[in-house]
Amino acid sequence: MHTALSETLAELGIRAEIEESGRYDSVRAKLALLDRETQNREMRKLGAAPDYILGSAHAITDDGVVMVGSGSGSQLGAYAYAAGSVILIVGHQKLVRDIPSGLRRLREYALPREFARMQGIGYPGSLLAKTLLIEHEPGGRITVILVPETLGF
Repeated sequence: MHTALSETLAELGIRAEIEESGRYDSVRAKLALLDRETQNREMRKLGAAPDYILGSAHAITDDGVVMVGSGSGSQLGAYAYAAGSVILIVGHQKLVRDIPSGLRRLREYALPREFARMQGIGYPGSLLAKTLLIEHEPGGRITVILVPETLGF
């Protein structure tokens, strides 16, 4: 199982459970053992098409369009196609009226938070380089679980 970087998953303790408990076959734990300089291709392949990916979205419109922004795009291929199953844990505060509202949420709320988070761990910041819109997914490959805002994020 692969966990995409997500404040929602971290706040709920899900990321730690998957990556640290030893009860799951964690892709992220495997990635941590590889050398980015010499094994970059293997790292991309391992993260791109996991059997399961667990993550979040930045916005969901009233008519069900799921919106995910990314600086690198590393999780987008798995969300869009390559993962066998996608599970998105999404806070109710991420529900928006329409695509323009979702893009505004991405740019004006999520990006500044991610920028500050990345600076806090020693990177120069972050950017919104790629945006995925999922408008329809046949066959039930993607599951969205909405969680209440009262969980503190």
